[in-house]
Amino acid sequence: MNVLILCTGNSCRSILGEATFNHLAPVGWHAISAGSKPAGKVHHRSLALLEREGISTKGYHSKSWDNLPVTPDIVITVCGSAAGETCPAYLGPVLRAHWGVEDPAHATGTNEEIDAAFMAAYRILRKRIEMFFALPLEEIKHDRARMKAELDRIGEVV
Repeated sequence: MNVLILCTGNSCRSILGEATFNHLAPVGWHAISAGSKPAGKVHHRSLALLEREGISTKGYHSKSWDNLPVTPDIVITVCGSAAGETCPAYLGPVLRAHWGVEDPAHATGTNEEIDAAFMAAYRILRKRIEMFFALPLEEIKHDRARMKAELDRIGEVV
């Protein structure tokens, strides 16, 4: 099963989600990330955080949803709402869910405060991904209604 984690810039949240998902994924599950308007580079704080957490950063880069290497089965958008951010709408016959997380790239303040914003986004995404992998995936992966309900429920968890 291929999961696309999607946002606008593909430099922070979607990269954090992709790397964490793949780090924790059981056999047969894989995430990719993309942006509707990719920033062209991964935010250095995202890479530093992943490395501190022991998650490989090899091969992760900012990329467009126009050039996906696989067709996703599930699309999870991670755009936030505080900055009036518009979430891209992936078109295609996929299961969709929204796991909104505020963009740490817009955080201001001291280095510690900005790092805390990145950590907060990472912790929310990791918790949701861990909840996803705790589901009986083999049992529900072909039950679209149940999978959608579970994805939506997880998206509400902070």
